[in-house]
Amino acid sequence: MSIIEVKHLRKEYPNVVPLSDVNATVDEGEVISIIGPSGTGKSTFIRCLNGLEKPTSGQIIVDGVDMCAPDVDLPKMRQKMGMVFQNYALFNHKLVVENLMMAPMDLLGMSKQDAYDQALDLLKLVGLKDKALSWPHELSGGQRQRVAIARGLAMKPKILLFDEPTSALDPQMVSEVLSVITRLAERGLTMLVVTHEMRFARDASTRVFYMDRGELWESGTPKQIFENPQRRETRDFVFRVRNWNWVINSINYDYAAMFSSLQEFCARQFIGRHITLKCQLALEENTSSILIPLAQEHGIADPHIAYELSVGEGGKEADLSVDLSKFTASGISRDMAVAITDDISKRILENIVQRQYMDSSGKIHFIIG
Repeated sequence: MSIIEVKHLRKEYPNVVPLSDVNATVDEGEVISIIGPSGTGKSTFIRCLNGLEKPTSGQIIVDGVDMCAPDVDLPKMRQKMGMVFQNYALFNHKLVVENLMMAPMDLLGMSKQDAYDQALDLLKLVGLKDKALSWPHELSGGQRQRVAIARGLAMKPKILLFDEPTSALDPQMVSEVLSVITRLAERGLTMLVVTHEMRFARDASTRVFYMDRGELWESGTPKQIFENPQRRETRDFVFRVRNWNWVINSINYDYAAMFSSLQEFCARQFIGRHITLKCQLALEENTSSILIPLAQEHGIADPHIAYELSVGEGGKEADLSVDLSKFTASGISRDMAVAITDDISKRILENIVQRQYMDSSGKIHFIIG
């Protein structure tokens, strides 16, 4: 059952349109990671969901209520959605425990003792019960963000929204915050998380939204988005747009020039020797042992074998894709390529390729790690 429905959401400012036409649904209990380049409307989308930004047009239906309706009780609806900001937004003149007690007492009418007891339980949940009587400035950035998460839970929301919760943190503090969010995901809370942490999006989400140019361009499971994205922009973003391209237009191609170019690219991107050698082997076996012999067998003088190597963040994984549209146009099927592959090439590829798949455009991808 959908707890959030977004229909043709648009947000305009005088000089920019961060959201042009967003359509999405979120089911109860889902954990949605929202990824995409900076400046593509991700934070604006989250802020529109809980009414911090007023949409120019469209609908946001939360738990059956249209947040954009002129008569909507916005304060009441906001109580259903906790919000965690990238800059913590804690009250520095209040103790940690007091930060968690304020809203339940003021808005839910909770007694001081009940609010205090709940605050301690929530701080225990995020591993900070011993910091209840500390001041926010006495905590590290990661600890302050965990307090902010606990405060977001204090109103017992149905939905928890995160606007880049780790972007203001040092790298060593990121993991402690992500581990808390991951534990919350396991409790069945509906969450939408704007994040640049691809590992979290891949490992903790039920679905991933890829946003670009003010629209939701692709939605799918983490496996779909990270292993078989349907749009070029999604794949480029996931692999951080570090690409090497080479097209072989003759069966008498310049082997040395191609490998020299590949090695130069790998060195420039600080790709380790282990991955570099695997990429070279995959390229050599596919070209020299399979595709060129296949082109010769079928009389294709210009095979137009288009390679692209995309390298993921940190250089720990590479995606070597090959466009065989010229082969397909000549009536050569993938089965024919498999049939011509000898046992040695098969074993080499099996040892260096983690997985392979064909995307919607017909390109074959070899994931090397």
